Amino acid sequence: MTISLHPAQEAWLQIQVANGGFTSVEAAVQQLLDERIAELEVNQDDMAWAKACADEAREAVTRGEFVTLEEHRTHMAAVLAALEA
Repeated sequence: MTISLHPAQEAWLQIQVANGGFTSVEAAVQQLLDERIAELEVNQDDMAWAKACADEAREAVTRGEFVTLEEHRTHMAAVLAALEA
């Protein structure tokens, strides 16, 4: 595939290569595209994968299987005190 870059883009890439940021313009374009594609995939994630975890947590709360923030803080203070002793 042949891609034409705007002169300013090409100049920026050449500077990045000259400064050692990339080994070549082609490597720079490949890396930048890979990073942008990964970024877009994360942003498009609908979080469906987390639904089961959230459902399980809600069920645990309904069953009373949780600790309050204050209980957690008290427990962590005791753990830290034991470590300092």
